[in-house]
Amino acid sequence: MEIPTDLTASLAEASITTGGVARRLGVSPTTVRSWERRYGIGPSGHEAGRHRRWRPQDVAVLEAMCRLTAHGVPPAEAARLALAGALVRVPQGRSEVRDTAGPDEPRESGGGRALPLGTVRPECRGLGRAAVRLDAPVVERMLDAAVAELGVVTAWDEVMMPALRAVGRKWATEGERYVEVEHLLSWHISGALRKATRCTEPAAPVAPVLLAGMPGELHSLALEAVAAGLTRRGVPFRMFGPAVPTGALIEAVRRIGPSAALLWSQCRSTADPRLAQLAAATAWGPRGARARPAVLLGGPGWAGVGRMAGTVRPRRLAEGLAHLEALATA
Repeated sequence: MEIPTDLTASLAEASITTGGVARRLGVSPTTVRSWERRYGIGPSGHEAGRHRRWRPQDVAVLEAMCRLTAHGVPPAEAARLALAGALVRVPQGRSEVRDTAGPDEPRESGGGRALPLGTVRPECRGLGRAAVRLDAPVVERMLDAAVAELGVVTAWDEVMMPALRAVGRKWATEGERYVEVEHLLSWHISGALRKATRCTEPAAPVAPVLLAGMPGELHSLALEAVAAGLTRRGVPFRMFGPAVPTGALIEAVRRIGPSAALLWSQCRSTADPRLAQLAAATAWGPRGARARPAVLLGGPGWAGVGRMAGTVRPRRLAEGLAHLEALATA
C-alpha cells in the first residue's frame, strides 16, 4: 500500500505537545521546559503567545540529550552536543551519579514516570529511562554493552538488578501502570544473558552444575545470570529453568551426577527445606563410590529457613559462582 505524498509530508511535520514529549522521553514536563530555558533546546519555529509544538527533529535533539545525560554527561555539555548533532562515545567510567540534573534543574526521582533508582551507575540510570520510554532498541543496546564492557557479574549487580527493583517499586506504588515496563525490561535482560551463555564441553572431565527453580517458582532470571557467569568461567551446567517438579528434580540429580545443585526460590512460599535436604541426600554412582551433590540455596525465598546440613546459601552472584566453580573443579 502506497502512502500519498501529501500524507507523508503531513506525518513528517506532525508535532506533539510538551507533555507528549515528556511522556515519550520518560521525564517530567518541568524538566523539558527547564532544558529549553537553560540550554536553548526548544521547539523550532515556536511563535510567542502560542502553545509549544515539538516536531520530529526537535524530539530527536531531546532524545540525544537524554541518552547523553543518562550516561553521566553534564546537561550543559549534553545539550551542546545534541544541538550540534555530534556523535560521541559514551564514557565507560565507574563513577556513580545520583541524577543528571543541573544545579537549578528539577530532580525527577519520586515524580512523574521517573524510576526511584537512588545512587546507581550511569548505565543503570540510562537503562531505566529507556525502559520507561519502552524504547526496546536502546534497552537492548545498553544491556549488550553492559555485559560486554562490565562483565556478567557487575552488569547484573549494578545495572540490571537495580533497574528491575526500581521498576518493581514503581509498580507497587502505581498499580498496574508499570507492568509493561517490567515485562519489557525482564525480557531483554533475559535475552542479553542468553547471548552470553554457551553450553560447551570442558577440556577435562568435570561434573556439571545443576540449575533449577523450586516447584512453583516462576522466576528464572537469576538462574540465567548464573548460567552466563558459569559460561565465562568455563564451568559446565545443566539448566532446567523455573518450576521443576520434585520428582523431575531428584531424577535429574541421579542421572546427571552434578557436582552441585543450585535451587532458586524467589518467594518464601516456594522455599521447601525438605526438597533441598532430599536433593542433598540423593546419591549416584557404583556401590562403594557413591557421591552426593552440594546444594546451594539461591534467592530471597530461603531467608526465613534455618541452616541445613549439606547446603550453602550464597548472598550474591559472585559468591555463588565462586562456590560452584570450586565444587566443579575440586
